[in-house]
Amino acid sequence: MLETVKNTILILTALFPIVNPLGNTPIFLGLTRESSSTQRAVLARRIAVNSFVLLIASLLIGTHILSFFGISLPVVQVGGGLIVISTGWTMLNWKAEERGAVQQSAPGSDDVLAKAFYPLTLPLTVGPGSISVAITLGANAPHHPGMNPLSLFSDVAGSLLIALSVYLSYAFGERLARILGPSAMGVIMRLSSFLLVCIGVQILWNGASALLAHVLANAQ
Repeated sequence: MLETVKNTILILTALFPIVNPLGNTPIFLGLTRESSSTQRAVLARRIAVNSFVLLIASLLIGTHILSFFGISLPVVQVGGGLIVISTGWTMLNWKAEERGAVQQSAPGSDDVLAKAFYPLTLPLTVGPGSISVAITLGANAPHHPGMNPLSLFSDVAGSLLIALSVYLSYAFGERLARILGPSAMGVIMRLSSFLLVCIGVQILWNGASALLAHVLANAQ
């Protein structure tokens, strides 16, 4: 039981800073600026569920999926890093009137939920960095013959707690925005967008440097 608690804490401490639901909240609000409060709550639940599925799948079968398709972790980092950079750069160049504009007619629920997975879940919430860390944790976890219920429980519990933090941050983010005001949220939005670009560059560099090191090692 003690090992299960340790594994759950390990998953939380490794993934929470990368998922960073609190830091992503201003970006979530910016990407859903045309949505109503009710639609944001629905989106928050859907994103939390999507995040849980992505994390638990990465922990349990991530390495097998990559092996099946012949994809390495560095390649995932390069591709995901490019997507993160593109998303952050687009948001960084939004005009002030575009960020503050709110459509009078709220979009339908189908339109809102259409972007629940991309880009709000992937790559904003659970991006290539989170996926690669989760796959690494799953690959390095102690393996026992047959099904290990305690290990499975720790994976599920850790992923569930991360998903819960995502839901709480996104569902109540609008209240925080009202408290801070539009000016402060605009500043936070710009900073968050810039950091998102930087994170994307770092993820891209991690993957590219690993691929380059592999090429140089084979060339010798």
